[in-house]
Amino acid sequence: MLVLYANGDGQAAAELMRRLGPRCFGVALRVLGNAAEAEDVTQEAMMRLWRMAPDWQSGQAKVSTWLYRVVMNLCIDLKRRQRGGHVDLDAIPEPPDPARSAPEQLQEAARQDALQQALMQLPERQRQAVVLRHIEELANPDIAGIMDISVEAVESLTARGKRTLAKILAERRDELGYADD
Repeated sequence: MLVLYANGDGQAAAELMRRLGPRCFGVALRVLGNAAEAEDVTQEAMMRLWRMAPDWQSGQAKVSTWLYRVVMNLCIDLKRRQRGGHVDLDAIPEPPDPARSAPEQLQEAARQDALQQALMQLPERQRQAVVLRHIEELANPDIAGIMDISVEAVESLTARGKRTLAKILAERRDELGYADD
């Protein structure tokens, strides 16, 4: 598939984008908190995959692991360039879900917004680890490879991030509709 992609095969490009694009976008959106920036990062990551595809050697890291690392690095680079900038989380629309009622949609949007706001309060490395582990559901060894740290460091970052998120969100339990424990 990667060889076809490198040779300009439109179907291979569409298939790789269908498989990998949404996950790259999801990671970038959760790390950056801005849909337009996440789209730019996703597009740049896919372009880098296309440029390196002819030189890919089987036995290297999985393509998805390599791509997640590229996405994270692009996010880090973008955040460094923007230091001091403000990200308006309210500008990120929630996708509509026709299967849910309007009140359910509003509650889900409030929960997602609260989670995104809480994620943005975490230190950057904790946020990256939590997003990759608990939202993207990657295994710790894969995350360690993406972030270029040890598995133990991943475990520490995710544990600290989860504790901090729990504290931040605990104040909003009733507001977000979490009456039961």
